Amino acid sequence: MSEITNDAIKNRYDFSILFDVENGNPNGDPDSGNMPRIDTETGLGLVTDVCLKRKIRNYVQLVDGDKAPNRIYIQQRVPLNRLDDEALDSVGVDTDAANAEKDIKRVKKDDPDLDRKIRDYMCSNFFDIRTFGAVMTTFVKGSLSSGQVRGPVQLGFSRSIDPVIPQEITITRVAITTEADAEKKNNEIGRKYIIPYGLYRANGYISAKLAEQTTGFSDADLELLWNAILNMFEFDRSAARGNMAVRKLYVFKHSNDLGDAPSYKLFDSVKVNRKPEVSAPRTFNDYDVKYDATSVPDSVQVTEKVDGITL
Repeated sequence: MSEITNDAIKNRYDFSILFDVENGNPNGDPDSGNMPRIDTETGLGLVTDVCLKRKIRNYVQLVDGDKAPNRIYIQQRVPLNRLDDEALDSVGVDTDAANAEKDIKRVKKDDPDLDRKIRDYMCSNFFDIRTFGAVMTTFVKGSLSSGQVRGPVQLGFSRSIDPVIPQEITITRVAITTEADAEKKNNEIGRKYIIPYGLYRANGYISAKLAEQTTGFSDADLELLWNAILNMFEFDRSAARGNMAVRKLYVFKHSNDLGDAPSYKLFDSVKVNRKPEVSAPRTFNDYDVKYDATSVPDSVQVTEKVDGITL
């Protein structure tokens, strides 16, 4: 059985992502007819943390082919219980038994370290558990207590720099669904929502303490995470997200596992402002992005990953 190794990251990190959308819908709200998410008080656009994590997972699965140690736990049309059973099988639980919960109790009676072994199996095999953590309901049954893993990497909601105005676009298609419809009309009408342009910012946090104590998130995992963030829109094209790109990725590396400064001070060092002569931004060049080193301790290493520059 795979086990967590001692190569977990030793430094705390914070990071800030700037990404944009042009004539697309970055994150539709199913409660509002798939309209782009909006903060109703400010008009600023929103993209959920779950949305970005899905794109990161998809990239890792694409480049690594869903092979250990970088398999993906949360994936489309794959029951979680099927993946949970792999961990139970690895510790000697008979998952085919009529009463698997009873067999879990039997194994745990003989092995008091069972919870840790199950958690380590899931962390060592699945990149997204090692990174974001997971709630695995299977492992809160039969006296198990390893079902909740808190991941070292967390993302907040993305928020646009300026208010965005979603536009409802009417579209037509020449294909008709039914024979009856074909006798009455030549096309069908549909609608889609777009944002003409929006520049969004998301902030993230990486805890070296959680990596060391819980999941074993390593330097290799960290590099894969950066690559996934930089490329998360490159392999996620669709009619709604044809023009999306990561424009900047600022990484703040602290000198130790607890950190040298509060996250908000580091994030405040990256200033994003619309150029004064621009009334309605339509490209990334309509913004000024500047880094102010005066609020960042010298012990924090700052890197802009898109251009590969240490600031």
